[in-house]
Amino acid sequence: MRKIRVLVVDDSMMFRELMVRGINSDPALEVVAVATDPFEARDMILKYKPDVMTLDIEMPKMDGLEFTQRLMPQYPIPIVMVSALSDKVFDAMNAGAVDFISKPVNMTKDEILNYLQRELCTKIKIASTVNVGEMKRVTPKSVSSKTIDSEHVVVALGASTGGTEALCDVIMGFRPDIPGTIVTQHMPPGFTKMYAERLNNQCAVDVKEAETGDMLRPGLVLVAPGDKHMRLVKKGDRFSVECKKGPKVSGHCPSVDAMFESVARVAGRHSVAALLTGMGKDGADGLLKIRRAGGHTIGQDEESCVVYGMPKAAYDIGAVEYQLPLHSIAHKIYNILGNM
Repeated sequence: MRKIRVLVVDDSMMFRELMVRGINSDPALEVVAVATDPFEARDMILKYKPDVMTLDIEMPKMDGLEFTQRLMPQYPIPIVMVSALSDKVFDAMNAGAVDFISKPVNMTKDEILNYLQRELCTKIKIASTVNVGEMKRVTPKSVSSKTIDSEHVVVALGASTGGTEALCDVIMGFRPDIPGTIVTQHMPPGFTKMYAERLNNQCAVDVKEAETGDMLRPGLVLVAPGDKHMRLVKKGDRFSVECKKGPKVSGHCPSVDAMFESVARVAGRHSVAALLTGMGKDGADGLLKIRRAGGHTIGQDEESCVVYGMPKAAYDIGAVEYQLPLHSIAHKIYNILGNM
């Protein structure tokens, strides 16, 4: 099979060389060109026609965000952002970047190389499968005005690749009467707090990074911390969350399966769960457990997914009660809640 052709764009010579070594160590990948800034990168794209580009956020002359915003309308190419802790990465995702990794700090060269081989190479392979020319935002359907039970029900959402924007679309459709909602999105630590704050500023509901002991309430959305599993627990007649470090579940920490399984166990038929875009199968088994426990389950459809992996795995094992396009999911959640 033809190797995936990669363009590396980073202004740091040392980090650029480590990225090239890390990427070229994977037999499925090859770096066809490097660039130190977006102006060089533009020329390299035209000359080498890479399949995927890695792009640093912070660069001289023009940062990675502005480059993404200018590039995507003319030359749609899958981009994996490489970012220090900055909320600019979410603007880049909004502009069309497929995914991101956090720029490693306080690591030896060998540790950085191992990290790049493990994290970056995986995301490049996933990005190469995405047709970014078809990535488009659709206005969500307006939600029902029917009275719902906001006190005794839990809503749970899980996502991975493409999920930052997909989750935003769903949560933007929530009113302050939405039942307490828990969210797991595969994301590095630090970024989850920024992401929650960003959603909090954009949405009609309150959004925060979850902490152990946080009580669920109507109008509150809790986002799992980037390095901890978030599980639902019950205290008396109220739901709360527990966030703990632990081994990866279904290949991830935080894990959607870990969250969904706790929802099935603790909330059962008093739950509504949706599994959104993402590579792999994290969340599929947990969604099936929710459905078997009497909860209602939704899977995002193939056409609206950036990567139709997790929702497909769930659909294939019978975990999905309703398969829907992204713009219909918030509407459907309210429709279900109105009939519970």
